[in-house]
Amino acid sequence: MKTKPGLNQNIRKAAEFIIARARSEPRIGIILGTGLGALAERIEKSTAIPYQDIPHFPVSTVESHRGQLVFGLLAGRPVAAMEGRFHFYEGYSLAQVTFPVRILKALGARELIVSNACGALNLSFRKGDLMVIDDHINLMGVNPLIGPNDESLGPRFPDMSEPYDRELQKVCLKAALEEDICVHRGVYLGVTGPNLETRAEYRMLRGLGADVVGMSTVPEVIVAVHAGLRVLGISCITDLCDPDHLRPVDIAEIIRVAQEVEPKLTRLIERTVSQISV
Repeated sequence: MKTKPGLNQNIRKAAEFIIARARSEPRIGIILGTGLGALAERIEKSTAIPYQDIPHFPVSTVESHRGQLVFGLLAGRPVAAMEGRFHFYEGYSLAQVTFPVRILKALGARELIVSNACGALNLSFRKGDLMVIDDHINLMGVNPLIGPNDESLGPRFPDMSEPYDRELQKVCLKAALEEDICVHRGVYLGVTGPNLETRAEYRMLRGLGADVVGMSTVPEVIVAVHAGLRVLGISCITDLCDPDHLRPVDIAEIIRVAQEVEPKLTRLIERTVSQISV
């Protein structure tokens, strides 16, 4: 049975368009979240393709998301980096949100590194900290795999016992030690947004066992697992979700914090990529 009508055809058209222009086969896909796009500048021999040029590709509407796919070498490894992602709250379907993951797989990627900006539920975390995602909780109320399944893209019931690859986590944590970067390890909880949560909701989310909360990543990771990609997730803490001392959050402040942390995240991802064997 086919998944969504035309999905395979759309993947093929987009991949063919990209291959004709990028002329490279990425081994590693990278998704850069809010305020975290500077890593793309570290990619050598790069080719950038604007999202709006790619057939069937969505277009970013979120502030700080540049909206282009960058191909080249990072730490000597062939990569494709998304400068900006798509969100359910923008009005896209989850099939559209996760379409780039399908494309990265079709282009030859075997690993996917996802980054995001998020709020800390764990009160031992601070603004500017990084967290390697060990697991996630999906509270979006939706799933990108709902509907008929195409076995050529992945199994009907993908196992989610280890959505974030243990070996890649070890590589990343080792890279953090080598770069003298303090990182946490914890659980990411995904919600739809676009509003931030109430004090009562933060208390509930903490009680569920989450360390951070954000509005992305989970759908992409579900589809990546479905497609057979090994996944590494890294969260950037941009605000604190302490229900007893809650302050209004400004998106400009979130972007500012993310951009301040960006050099540290860039070093961590670059060092991690350098230690992934190709």
